[in-house]
Amino acid sequence: MNRNRLAADLDHILDHTRALWDELRGERIFITGGTGFFGCWLLESFIFANQRLDLKASASVLTRQPDSVKKTLPHLMLDSAVNLIEGDVRNFEFPKGEYSHIIHAATDASAKLNNENPLLMLDTIIEGTRHTLDFAVQCKAEKFLLTSSGAIYGKQPSDMTHIPEEYVGSPDSLDPKSAYGIGKITAEQLCALYEKQSNIEMKIARCFAFVGPYLPLDIHFAIGNFIRDALKGGPIVVKGDGTPYRSYLYAADFAIWLWTILLRGESGRAYNVGSEEDISIAETARSVARSASPNISLEIHGKPNPLVAPEKYVPSTKRAQDELGLRDYFRLDEKIKYTIEYLYGVDNEARYL
Repeated sequence: MNRNRLAADLDHILDHTRALWDELRGERIFITGGTGFFGCWLLESFIFANQRLDLKASASVLTRQPDSVKKTLPHLMLDSAVNLIEGDVRNFEFPKGEYSHIIHAATDASAKLNNENPLLMLDTIIEGTRHTLDFAVQCKAEKFLLTSSGAIYGKQPSDMTHIPEEYVGSPDSLDPKSAYGIGKITAEQLCALYEKQSNIEMKIARCFAFVGPYLPLDIHFAIGNFIRDALKGGPIVVKGDGTPYRSYLYAADFAIWLWTILLRGESGRAYNVGSEEDISIAETARSVARSASPNISLEIHGKPNPLVAPEKYVPSTKRAQDELGLRDYFRLDEKIKYTIEYLYGVDNEARYL
């Protein structure tokens, strides 16, 4: 682990959020999903700003396994400003006292779970969101952020280069694999309903694809799998034909976007969170290979069908740019390079000499 890389990322986050943090001075915030990819970046940036700006704020983090988390993320979970609360997001016991801001990021974005137990996926999203919203009402929260997903749009039309928030497509309700996307749609609807009957400002972040420190390398995230393959010396394996298009926002920028949406976003409004720099899966794999070592081989197992338009999953972020001044600060090669630097703390190419 390269702490210098992380320090540079945290400086970057604070440089672009400094004006936001006064709102949290002396406040208590509550975070679900605080131990996953999203949560780690929220906590890293919160702790850093809290110390640098002397905010005297605190964060309560819901987790099912506090003892395990203390061992795997000790520098986050043992900070004096962080309090671990044991419980399941669907039925956790409400902690006492008031919290000013709630970030609900507790969803396992697992393709494996979505395929093998879609009912559990759906139940976790819907019941977890409603239970957290009930807590928000009880603790008199002022602002609530839901981390939703670009999956709510369903399949992106082939003639649409970047999908905007106004697009009203949706997942196939008769396909069990749509459990994740439909769960997120329902979660957004719950936020809208609770906003109508409370004084809580509801903000929604529709998250797409990301790269950076803390990204899992062993699940369904293609770029994470490619980085894993590269760091093992290759080959980098593309299991499909490599034609689908994705885009990747760097983790430090992602943290900037979430804090900005929570603290400055318009209530009752959804914002796409991601990069507009679209790139095919095959070219993504090549970019990882170039960043890691010139000697790494690449295998693409599938063959493109010229009669089928490439699949796309790329957001339009015009709303976030125009309304909140958010942007994608890094090139893809930098995002990959920084991720590798963090994982191994050595020059990428020296590893293979």
